[in-house]
Amino acid sequence: MSGHSKWSTIKRKKGAADARRGKVFTKIIREIIIAAREGGGDPDSNSRLRLAIQNAKGVNMPKDNIERAIKKAVGSDADHYSETTFEGYAPNGIAVFIECLTDNNNRTVASVRSVFNKYGGSLGTNGSLSYLFDTKGIFIIRNEGFSPEELELEMIDAGSEEFEIDEETITITCAKEDFGSVSRKLGEMDIEAVEAGLKRIPNDTKILDVETAQKVLKFIEALEDDDDVQNVYHNLEMTDELAEALE
Repeated sequence: MSGHSKWSTIKRKKGAADARRGKVFTKIIREIIIAAREGGGDPDSNSRLRLAIQNAKGVNMPKDNIERAIKKAVGSDADHYSETTFEGYAPNGIAVFIECLTDNNNRTVASVRSVFNKYGGSLGTNGSLSYLFDTKGIFIIRNEGFSPEELELEMIDAGSEEFEIDEETITITCAKEDFGSVSRKLGEMDIEAVEAGLKRIPNDTKILDVETAQKVLKFIEALEDDDDVQNVYHNLEMTDELAEALE
């Protein structure tokens, strides 16, 4: 888990830029659509939709956009997205796990394969690398308006495994099984996460020199820039030197 807060900070900065281009909105709208289609349009009875709406609010998506996405999902002309994953290696042996939502699987397969080929990666078979990642609950909240020390005690009681603090945010990590209890505790404390969800966290990381690591990150960014790609997980270690180079 080393470096997770640093990765979160870098991702938020990239997310702010992506939001201006509409990429973050596109990905979250797809998640809202598939959540509403599969579990109904009422967030009170659909936990996946409730979480997608929470993440939409975290990136300041207008309420009208959220409501339109839900209506579209439950309507007769709803887009039909399916979930698919890819596993493989980036250059220099960095493991990557890719989660996609797509309405055209052939297009997605071709796009992902093209990125691997262009950057010298190696696309593997499903299940070949999943053992390198553990699924954890991740909550990112703004570090403001409360005592971090008191919050940490409450989160430990709720099942938190790790509590990372930086100047702007607090990242709470828990076991997959404790995601609901941590979410409920935050709700009871009237704390709304900027981002929350089940994430794949590498159980071990690999350190590369800064120049080599930046080349790997270009490969990862090329994957993330594909609208069909929702998440890209990897086991590249975020060293202090790399974090400074990316700022």
